[in-house]
Amino acid sequence: MALAFAVPEVAENLEGWGPGPASVPSQLEHVPYAPFSKADRVGRASDWTAQAFKYASGRYDRNNTGGNAVFNFFSNEDEDSFHLVDTRPPPRPKYGARRFQQRFQRRDRDEGRRDGGRDSGAGADRERQRRERLQQQKRGQWNAYWQDKNAPRNVYNSSVDIRPEWSVLEQIPLTSLSKLSYDVGEPEDITTCGTLDYYDKACDRVTPKTERVLERFENRQFYKVTTTDDPVIRRLLLESEDVGTVFATDAILSTLMCAPRSVYSWDIVAQRVGNKLFFDKRDSSFDLLTVYETAQEPIPEEKESINSMHSLSQEATFINQNFSQQVLQKEGKKYEFKEPNPFASENEEVAPIAYRYRKWKLDEETTLVARCELHSVAEVKGQEILLTVNSLNEFDSKITGVDWRHKIENQRGAVLATELKNNANKLAKWTAQALLAGAEQMKLGYVSRVHPKDSYNHVLLTVQGYKPKEFAAQINLSVNNMWGILKTVVDICMKLDEGKYLLVKDPNKPIIRLYAVPTDAFENDYAEEPLPEDEQAPPPPETEEKTEQIEEKDADLEI
Repeated sequence: MALAFAVPEVAENLEGWGPGPASVPSQLEHVPYAPFSKADRVGRASDWTAQAFKYASGRYDRNNTGGNAVFNFFSNEDEDSFHLVDTRPPPRPKYGARRFQQRFQRRDRDEGRRDGGRDSGAGADRERQRRERLQQQKRGQWNAYWQDKNAPRNVYNSSVDIRPEWSVLEQIPLTSLSKLSYDVGEPEDITTCGTLDYYDKACDRVTPKTERVLERFENRQFYKVTTTDDPVIRRLLLESEDVGTVFATDAILSTLMCAPRSVYSWDIVAQRVGNKLFFDKRDSSFDLLTVYETAQEPIPEEKESINSMHSLSQEATFINQNFSQQVLQKEGKKYEFKEPNPFASENEEVAPIAYRYRKWKLDEETTLVARCELHSVAEVKGQEILLTVNSLNEFDSKITGVDWRHKIENQRGAVLATELKNNANKLAKWTAQALLAGAEQMKLGYVSRVHPKDSYNHVLLTVQGYKPKEFAAQINLSVNNMWGILKTVVDICMKLDEGKYLLVKDPNKPIIRLYAVPTDAFENDYAEEPLPEDEQAPPPPETEEKTEQIEEKDADLEI
């Protein structure tokens, strides 16, 4: 016999969701009802241990503030016989100044007993003074730590105005680049150009007591030609399409290879033409040397001061050019290369610089062609070796903390260590350029001002020579890491479509961003007036996906 099943009546609620007001059963008319939403915090009904409130007080609201007030329970009867038992441990006395003083008084009393009761003599006074000095020193260290931690950081400007119409294609964190490693074979020379003068060995005997006035060579021309404007690279492309796939200069390559050490902003133009990739620099970029870039206390930007960031960069660049010419022999034989200087023109006094065009095979499909600079040649044990020449400059010993005239003879290691701390990026780039050019030795000159307030007259204090490979190991510059960084950037750019792109180091964050820019950007007819800060495109937020993509390439490049 089949049982009949009665379908209950469902009343339709036209005013909202849920049962209508007329459909409530008579036996439930006086029962309070309140709807719950997803935002209400509903606790546990019978949690007598209170563990939920201890570890998740935000989720289980103990004060019942998240639910509806209809269900709050209020007791109207006083239960005087009910008492809660406090199971908390008794409070421990704070470790304050009184206990601190009592401990030292007890130790002083014990020491006095060991000394035969002589706790009030001169020895005890000296011991108390020593302990007080130690305590003051510790307090000073902690105060300095918190002051440095809470001190406002300097905000640097970008090397290029970011236009709102530029789109970000990639974000490369510099922290992930320091883990890369890639092995590249020996380079092959394509051609050599220019003429070199021989190095004057008398400069190696210069000391602070026999300092030399730094001469000025204002009439000599120094060329900083970008990659696509190089006539030799253009000629090589016309002669053979297979000469290479990636083209750059040693200044551009060293900037990419030493990117994790950089603090200031820089930018590099990348152009994809067919299956070729060209790294270029904008006009006036890469031409000035940085000063005090990696110091713990950066130089404030004061436009009217001779010790401002821009003034020191100009001063360091002029010193480096003049020093590279002063250490050369004034008269004598020349070291001629295969071809003449490709940038020299008639009726111009050209600085004697040689260019070495070399190529490296990065993989089966990628070949790098680069122009590398050499500054001089020297005779060592009957053999001629190629040199790169650069100079470090001292502008104010009160700022750097080390006086070169007093320290450079007996404590040259301390002077170099200070420069490695304050100019780590610049020294690393010089070392990378010497390695790329195949120089057997790199000369570093130490130049200082005649007076700290005179930024025009300088003196040469001494010259030191280093082998590039040994100096790279000394400054913790890994050759495989340099090539790993370059290989990663090249792989990213080779996947792009044809067009012009811009690699920009963020001025205040360790990130390199890749922008897609118009094809006529940074040319003579391109409107490049500076934008106000409020109109510049803000940097996009960093995402973890970009970091993971770079870290995934670590395993591929480890060899």
